[in-house]
Amino acid sequence: MEPLACFVPWRASRVLFEDPDLLVVDKPEGMSTHAADPERPDDCVSRLRVYLSRREGVAPEAIRPGIHQRLDRDTSGVLVFSRSRVGSAALAAAFEGRTAQKRYLAVAEPGPRGSSGVLTHDLREAREGRMEALAPGRGGPRSQRAVTRWEVLSRRGPRALLALAPETGRTHQLRVQCAAEGFPLLGDGWYGGCVAARLFLHAEALTIPWPGGGPPRTFQAPVPEAFRAALGGTDARPGDLLKALERAADARWALASRPDTTAFRLCHDGDGAGLRVDVYARHAVLHGYDLSPEDEARALDAVASLGFDGVYLKRRPRHASVVSDVPSEALSPPRALRGIDAPEELAVLEGGLTYLVRLGEGLSTGLFLDQRENRRRVRGLASGRSVLNLFAYTCGFTVAAAAGGAARSVSVDVSRAALDRGGRNLAANGLEGAHHARVAADVFGWLDAARARGDRFGLVALDPPSYATTHGSRFTADGDYRALAAKVLGLVEPGGQLLCCTNHQQVVRAKLRRWLHEAARDARRELTQMKDLEVPYDHPPEPGREPHLKSVLLTVR
Repeated sequence: MEPLACFVPWRASRVLFEDPDLLVVDKPEGMSTHAADPERPDDCVSRLRVYLSRREGVAPEAIRPGIHQRLDRDTSGVLVFSRSRVGSAALAAAFEGRTAQKRYLAVAEPGPRGSSGVLTHDLREAREGRMEALAPGRGGPRSQRAVTRWEVLSRRGPRALLALAPETGRTHQLRVQCAAEGFPLLGDGWYGGCVAARLFLHAEALTIPWPGGGPPRTFQAPVPEAFRAALGGTDARPGDLLKALERAADARWALASRPDTTAFRLCHDGDGAGLRVDVYARHAVLHGYDLSPEDEARALDAVASLGFDGVYLKRRPRHASVVSDVPSEALSPPRALRGIDAPEELAVLEGGLTYLVRLGEGLSTGLFLDQRENRRRVRGLASGRSVLNLFAYTCGFTVAAAAGGAARSVSVDVSRAALDRGGRNLAANGLEGAHHARVAADVFGWLDAARARGDRFGLVALDPPSYATTHGSRFTADGDYRALAAKVLGLVEPGGQLLCCTNHQQVVRAKLRRWLHEAARDARRELTQMKDLEVPYDHPPEPGREPHLKSVLLTVR
């Protein structure tokens, strides 16, 4: 299936200059210059190769942009590539000979004292890719001299807009030098900057002397709107809703281009649009939190304008206790509110596996998209093992485990209807069989019975709801997770693993880890590893906040 038109490798508006020798672009923040993870070919060079190959009608391998300059992933602005020997020679001479002139804009909080100056430091690597700036002559033999001129362009409260002109080109030079002098850049968590929606560093202009006596060439990138907003007292991403959705779509291009995955999150909390939007093949699901009728209609129109066949709506109250008091169809209209309806049961792909979802039935569709990477991990760990999936819902973890070669599995959930849908998921992948059992039962009672039987499993997935009431028992993740984990640990065989997850907003990762340590002690089990797992990159949290999904993988001695 071809990706929707909103998912493009490169937007033409971000090409600043082009001729047979040079290609100059305005790199967005959040994109590395080159050498991306092979699982996520989302770097500038990879995307430009696809963009240019489509435009010029050649294979991507035939496009070879010459790399002479690099910008940090979170720095935006002017980035130049060569496209010929002439361009390559000119750029090499400019950058290696230090005749290229660079001008950056940055927002610092607090701003520097004074109006201008020169920063001179010895830079050396500290740890984990971070740099440290020391006084000249104190960096030792492995340090490199860094020189930057700075000027205050304007001030607003504690913040200052700076012009930075580096005379050298060192790793993280501007960031670490400004931090060392007491005015760290806004959004630079590595070097002590205040929390913000992005790193406020932008390569505004680049001037390159041209060989042969021609005039120097200067290229400029527009100042991001976020800089003006930051100096106006807010760190929120400004601009209209459609632009915010397009930025989010640009960040998901690598996902949208994968033929084996057709379900993912288009827009999340950290994308600055104020919405959550999911993609299911050619349909979208908009999650609205206490939106007014006017904002709801505006959001539906914006999502529909991206080219989806249909857009569904889930009205999500901020407080879960409200859900039980509202009719189901009021919260989750059964028909698409824009465009055409999807099939009642829609097949989507994730990592080449088929999952059946229902977009108009309830607040959940049948597939939790934030668990994509955890399903991939389970698939990779399941070979030859007995796998237990608790609170299995529609058996997403079970499908992944079966595809990974699990010897057997048991999926437990109180809902027979959800397990029946899980059976159809297994069948859709040709993975059904008696060795993949589905048990409709209260998980807590089933755990007691399983322990009495002496059941043991090599891999267990535990993803309980934040709140649950079944057969008179009541579970809350904030109060009962430790006791539940202790019970489950009793069923993990020696050398086995337990994947523990929660999306309870009040449970931070440190609290979850403490509970799991205590649960292991209660169950008299020794842990050899406790590994925090990251959420998929299409679920970025708001700046300064933890992801909503916290996942920890335990290995039991």
